Parts: sequence; structure tokens; C-alpha cells
Amino acid sequence: MSEASLTFRNWAGNQSVTPAEVRAPSSTEEVALAVRDAVATGRRVRMVGTGHSFTGIALTGGLLLRPDALTGVLEVGDGWVRAAAGTPLNALNEELGRMGLALANMGDITVQTLAGAVQTGTHGTGRRTGGLADQILALELVLADGEVVTVSAGGEGRIRDGVSERDLFDAARVGLGALGVVTALTFRIEPSFLLHSVRQPMRLTDILGSLDALTSNNEHLDFFWLPHTDTCLTKRNNRSAGPASPHSPFRNWLDNTFLENTVFGALCGIGVRFPGAIPRINAISAAALSASERTDTSYKVFSSVRDVRFLEMEYAIPREHLAQALHETRDLIERQGWKITFPIEVRVTPPSDAWLSTAYGRDSAYVACHVYRPTPNPAYFEGVEEIMTRFGGRPHWGKLHTRDAAYLATVYPRFADFLRLRDRLDPERVFANDYLDTVLG
Repeated sequence: MSEASLTFRNWAGNQSVTPAEVRAPSSTEEVALAVRDAVATGRRVRMVGTGHSFTGIALTGGLLLRPDALTGVLEVGDGWVRAAAGTPLNALNEELGRMGLALANMGDITVQTLAGAVQTGTHGTGRRTGGLADQILALELVLADGEVVTVSAGGEGRIRDGVSERDLFDAARVGLGALGVVTALTFRIEPSFLLHSVRQPMRLTDILGSLDALTSNNEHLDFFWLPHTDTCLTKRNNRSAGPASPHSPFRNWLDNTFLENTVFGALCGIGVRFPGAIPRINAISAAALSASERTDTSYKVFSSVRDVRFLEMEYAIPREHLAQALHETRDLIERQGWKITFPIEVRVTPPSDAWLSTAYGRDSAYVACHVYRPTPNPAYFEGVEEIMTRFGGRPHWGKLHTRDAAYLATVYPRFADFLRLRDRLDPERVFANDYLDTVLG
């Protein structure tokens, strides 16, 4: 196999690696064999997903596992579904939809693999419903010695001395791939439901003055603020008894493909050539925003199309600090004179009990900053990061940040417990890589 065919690159194109070996296991047994072979040859091993992380969390120069053949719904029961780790989220959504079933919540990028989305802490937005990790009932993992274990929400047994099933379940749901290779996941599901989606422009100043009401009055709140303007696009999604009233295929193409991708991509290109025009471009975009609504199948409302390549940093902060953090971010952008094309996205989630979930133990708000891929702006990310860390912010594990284990230990109450568990399960660091060496030590 040529070196080029071995090379893995992420979606954004800012991370790549050429491992010593690539395998595409089609079963848990083949994953276990790969792990044992890696140990025998002194190699580290990682499983990648579809490459939607902006960090190097999935990279390894050793044995890289591709999930392409580890896919499909394995079993469906009363209120639960078990699927292989490499199954794309959109494929699971469609299969569940055919059976009249659905996940309660998810992020908007649905081409991710299930394991990749869960291990990096994909969260979506929800007033009372958490992200994917909070909907997991059980996980199947291959440990560093090749042993296959299944841990569940109700587990009371012991995996081995010093490792309880419940602790491993709570740690491994957002495990960063550091505790084992996830090979199958069992999610809580429910009957299919409709979401009534209202998209409406609002002034940022009005949103900041009514955050509590907006959050409490909507099951799923998401808004995008256009820098250099006072305009946001709000997305409010609430369950509906119907009837369904989806957009026409043309309207879907117009909004999701043409306007939000083709036109937006062209505007980003203009901003590269004429950065001084970006505030005016954003003002024109803000004036062009209009209200719309539809009622459609939940997963079709949750998901978005993202074709314009970007880099992203996202922080979770205690929800009560959101308004102040946004005030400071807006002031910072204007004070520094940065020209920012991409909107800043804001979402919320309830507390999580997964140890390394960015929402662990607190109502959380997420502030996501993006820049056009051809024009990275490290100073912008660093400046916003300084604001977020003053509020005890936790960086998304799959998005750009500069935090290390020393800082992360101060914002995750169970961080030391996670490290102790890792020491027991992977003392030789079979699953480690440069990124984990930084964030876990």
C-alpha cells in the first residue's frame, strides 16, 4: 500500500497523519486482534471517524483503524437500539425513521460516526435533553489487552480490580478513545416525533436581555451572531403534534445548499481578497435574513449541511455567564479590529454525568467561533479562549484549543478519577497520542 493511500486527513484539512499501518476491521473480534497485534509490535493504536474533529485526537503514527466496515444497526429492543461504532449518525437516523423511532437529541453534523461523535462529546442543544453521551445505555469496548467488555448505565459489577462497571461507563461515554476502542453503542430511543422549527432574526442586545426566557421557553435553542452587526439568526425547535409541513425540495436547496453554502462560500472568498469589506458584507447578510418556519421529522430539523470549510474553537461555560461572555467577545473583536466573516454560534445543554462531558455537573452554554479555512486567525481564537477560561470554560475535545492537563484538572471535578482509571486500564498508553499526552498528561 502506498504512503498516500495510508495518509489520513481530517475534513478541515488542518490535521493529517501517515500511520505505519491501516486496517478496516469489520467486527469486534478483528478490532481486538488489531489491538493485540499493536501491543505485540510496540505500536499505539487509534480508531478514526469521518475526520470532523479539528484537533489531532484521532491521529497515530502506529496502527490506524478505519471504521468503514464496522457499521450497521445490530439490534433493536423496547426503547433502545444497538449499532456498530462506525455507523454514520445520518444512517442511524434514517434506519430508525423507517421503524418509526428516533433519538431525542443530536448535533447538527450527522455524517459523523457514532463512536467519533460520542468520544469527542458532540452535544447539540437542548433545554432538558442532553447530547449523545447522555442518551447512551451501554458501550462495548476493546481494552488495551484485547479484552472485550460491555458496560451499562445500570451496571453494578467490576471489570477488574479497582475498576467498577459504573465508573467505566461514566468515564468512557466521553472517553476520547483513551480507555479503549468503542466497537458498539446502545442508545435510548423513542417514537418518532416532529419538530416545529422557527428561524427568526433578532438583535443581539435583545437576546442578551432575554436569555433566560429564550432558554426556558424553547426545547432546543440555537443562535448565530454575525460579528460587526447587532443581528443574530435564532433557531427555536419545539416538539409538535403536527401536521408535518416541511419545506419543499426547492426551498431546502435554496436555504441549505445555495444560500448557506454556495453564496456564503462566495462571500468568504470576497472577504479573503478584500478583508476591509467584511463588516459591510456581514451587514448586507444581516439585512437579508428573514423569518421562516416548518414542521418536520426531528432528525431533518436537527441536521445541517456544512460545505464551506472552516476551523472552529468551542467552549462550554456555566450558563449564567453566557451574556457577560458574549459582551466581552463582542467588545474584544471590535477593539482588536479583527474582520470576522463567520457567525458565532451559541447553544445550551443541561448538566451531564459523563465525567469528561463539557456539560458535566452544570447547566452549560456553548460559544463556538469559526474562521474560514484559508484565513486562520490564531489571535482571534486565543483572545476568545482567554475570556472563556476566566469563566471556567471547558474546550470541546474535537475543536481547536490550547488547554493542557494542568488547566483541565481545575474545571473537571472527576478528571483525577478519569486518569486513575486510565492508569489501571492502559498503563502502557497503547491508546495514547500527542493530543492525549497534552490534555491528559
